[in-house]
Amino acid sequence: MNIALILAGGTGTRLGNDIPKQYIKVNNKMIISYCFETFFVSEEIDAIWIVADSNWYDVICGDVQAIDKNKGKFKGFCEPGANRQLSILNGLEAVKAYYSGRTDEIKVMIHDAARPLLTEALIKKCFDASKGHDGVMPVIPVKDTIYVSDNGKTISGLLDRNKLFAGQAPEVFDFNKYYNACIKLLPDDILMINGSTEPAIKAGLDIAICEGDENNYKITTKADLERFETYLNI
Repeated sequence: MNIALILAGGTGTRLGNDIPKQYIKVNNKMIISYCFETFFVSEEIDAIWIVADSNWYDVICGDVQAIDKNKGKFKGFCEPGANRQLSILNGLEAVKAYYSGRTDEIKVMIHDAARPLLTEALIKKCFDASKGHDGVMPVIPVKDTIYVSDNGKTISGLLDRNKLFAGQAPEVFDFNKYYNACIKLLPDDILMINGSTEPAIKAGLDIAICEGDENNYKITTKADLERFETYLNI
């Protein structure tokens, strides 16, 4: 069984808007709704949970009901945690409780609501690439030369960009192995986690990579938002 966990609990403060970025409307549709549409029509996804602040439940439900069309994929909400990884853990706990711990055959796909240009092709590619591995992360090769500075003032060295990749979402994990990797980081280490795959790497899980999508960027800044608006109106 393949489950999607959509993260929509962020505040999006870097955009400077009055509302979190995932709820900003572009072409009369919330940013979060663009990835909703992809997940709900995907044949790869069996069930969906959404991590979001309860103040947004009614708004989200309006869009979900219009998109889900009685297929019943949407299973519920989870409250966000103190940081991104605790929000993920809240979602994992909800899935675990729903299936009464019978999660041996579950793969969980974690995605950011602020990545609206997710495609069905990338969803399938991630699940296909996860076969025989504990998880998979889509990546984009780093194009620029990366320099190292030990003091922040002068160049100390450089990294081989042929070995460097920028990670994207959605990431896929074996549910039980990933859940246990997160639990091991409690109570303090989990607060230092920035990326979904970090707990898996720290736990020594076998994480494959697959080709990501340049258009699958995360809307973080005003420039990102303008890029998305331009893309939709070409």
